[in-house]
Amino acid sequence: MKLKVHTQILIAIILGVVVGILLGEKAAHIKIVGDMFIRLLKAIIIPLILASMVAGIVSLGDVRKLGRIGLRTFIYYMATTTLAVSVGLILVNLMKPGIGVDIGIEAGADLSSGEVPSVISIIRDIIPANLFDAMAKDQVLSVIFFSLLLGVAISSIGEKGRSLITFFEAFNAVMMKITDWIMRLAPFGVFALMAHTIGSMGLSVIKPLIVYMATVVLGLTIHACVTLPILLKTLGKYSPLKFIRDVFSAVATAFSTASSAATLPITMDCLQENTGVSNKVTSFVLPLGATVNMDGTALYEAVAAMFIAQAYGIDLSIGQQMVIMLTATLASIGAAAIPGAGLVTIVIVLRAVNLPLEGIGMILAVDRILDMLRTAVNVWGDACGAVAVARLEGEKLN
Repeated sequence: MKLKVHTQILIAIILGVVVGILLGEKAAHIKIVGDMFIRLLKAIIIPLILASMVAGIVSLGDVRKLGRIGLRTFIYYMATTTLAVSVGLILVNLMKPGIGVDIGIEAGADLSSGEVPSVISIIRDIIPANLFDAMAKDQVLSVIFFSLLLGVAISSIGEKGRSLITFFEAFNAVMMKITDWIMRLAPFGVFALMAHTIGSMGLSVIKPLIVYMATVVLGLTIHACVTLPILLKTLGKYSPLKFIRDVFSAVATAFSTASSAATLPITMDCLQENTGVSNKVTSFVLPLGATVNMDGTALYEAVAAMFIAQAYGIDLSIGQQMVIMLTATLASIGAAAIPGAGLVTIVIVLRAVNLPLEGIGMILAVDRILDMLRTAVNVWGDACGAVAVARLEGEKLN
């Protein structure tokens, strides 16, 4: 029986811990495998952003024809994702899970090949003077901006853009296949990174992850149990307690599968049968939400990025944290279509503020359980959004 990738990664983490304890400092010899895995992730980020962003935008059809439902849905999703990231950033600044973490940085070590960029330079570079130069320099926000602009432009020219739509859909499919290949190598990369981390620092590295996990879980809990219910009650005029009973099977499925896409049919059925939301709303709002509304994922990415920055002793200003918020929100748009979404999209967020990608090795040990939790929050957010939009459209619900 073939094991799923997340199971292989879990086994790799355990083996990495054992080998790290046994080999100690000698585990540094296998770190090259982990370094190569990180380099592969770096290599696909720019083409992956370009392909997934453009393909995602053109899949919506002519943006001028989305109409009132489309506008309301998009505004709602962007607002809730921003709120989720805000909660995560506030908590990670209060709890400081990465402060005091000994990650064994050697004197003069290269941290992500440069200093953390200033807010002014980041804002200026959002609009690239030269797209290819921006790609070469891994200026993530520039590529995201151009990709969104290109996707909207292609959608707006109608039939003339058909060949480009076909190209980017094929390009996206190819990048998904390459990403899938790289994720199959993830167990080897994770094993090497974990063995090196434990070998150089010992089991003391595990302790800070408890506070890190607590920060993420608390953030997800606040967003799921406070922020979204308030929006559900005020915009959707629906009882949060009744609603969780109505969509519980969808949320439970999302938790067990860690897949928004796999849960989509159940979410649609729960909303139409139990709450009375029309097919007109669910058929648009929920598939779109499974693609662009990743509240839990965006919150996790922001906390993870700040944890890594704190662990490396990198002090990020409020402005730079706002860049993390923006990037986490935008990166979450493509998360659902990417295998191993959390791992790949966190690379995008880290690159945006030039944080060391090697820090990913610290958080992989607890990623699986957090992935299940954040996916459940993602689906819960989609369902709340569907009710809010339905009510704003004047629908009468159960």
